[in-house]
Amino acid sequence: MNIIELLTPAYEAAWLPWAVQYFFLIGIAATAALLAAWLAFGNADSDRARLLPAVVTVLVVASIAAPVSLLADLHQPGRFWHFYAHPTPWSWMSLGAFLLPLFVALSLAFTALWWLRRPGLLRLVALLLALSALSILAYTGGELMVVRARPLWATAFLPVNLALTGMLGTLGAVLLVARWLPAGLDAAPLPLVRSLAQWVSLALVVTALAWALLGALGQSPSFGEAVGLFNEFGAWKLALIGSVVGGLALLALIWRPVRGAMGAGYVLLLAIAMLVAAWVFRWIVFMAVQMVPKFGAGLYLQGISWGGDGVLGMVGVFGLVAALIAVVTYALYRFPPRPALAA
Repeated sequence: MNIIELLTPAYEAAWLPWAVQYFFLIGIAATAALLAAWLAFGNADSDRARLLPAVVTVLVVASIAAPVSLLADLHQPGRFWHFYAHPTPWSWMSLGAFLLPLFVALSLAFTALWWLRRPGLLRLVALLLALSALSILAYTGGELMVVRARPLWATAFLPVNLALTGMLGTLGAVLLVARWLPAGLDAAPLPLVRSLAQWVSLALVVTALAWALLGALGQSPSFGEAVGLFNEFGAWKLALIGSVVGGLALLALIWRPVRGAMGAGYVLLLAIAMLVAAWVFRWIVFMAVQMVPKFGAGLYLQGISWGGDGVLGMVGVFGLVAALIAVVTYALYRFPPRPALAA
């Protein structure tokens, strides 16, 4: 009997957990911006206007916290400066260095105009913010999609899924943040949020079916790569089965028939489930895909440190988010905007 020994190399991950946090937060920020821009055109006494305070809170928190994660992922200040000293317009990452500050500035301007009660200027900035948010979604998806060496990344379905799961995360964050706003859960009209979540989940199902159909027709190499990983590696088989089961559970939660008022427990569970789904999707996309061998027979060995590049860094980012939420909600209690816009 011949014994074949497989040697699997250990490689340093090119994308650290900081990237997961950045793409999670920037996805929420960009989709919150799109949602806020839409809500800004609602009537003052509508559910859309009532939802705006919670969405603005999520927008300002995520748009501040996301760049912190990005700067931490870059590690060296020189890399940050290099984007401006030596711009490369053909690079999505280089374009992002110019698109991101503009997006953050527009997010803060939108927040300030909402608080200062300037509806005319608010709607003008809302249009600019929506365009900027679309550019952020394009750049974050594009810098992954261009990596041809990773078939799971090199597909147009990835930016779409990042955007849709980002919106799920936004809706979950809105439900969670609303609990600490002056109006409580009334700050997030639950039927409207749930209806939006249902539309987003339906779009995700359609996207998944389209990806599978094109893959079956041989038009989507990423689907063939996913099938190969499912057949070859037990870890990926468990991950994919777990993803399907988790997705079905989330769909059941979002589409659960509701008779009467929705309880606080259900709302909390729904909020956490949508946030977890958005985060786990990015963890699989970044960290798990990097373990897939470009060459060779076995998965690459990659560990996650307990320090700043790993667990401690992730905990720190969530701590920053919690601190920002506390500051913003406290400010809304002490210095509320005009009731006609905030209610």
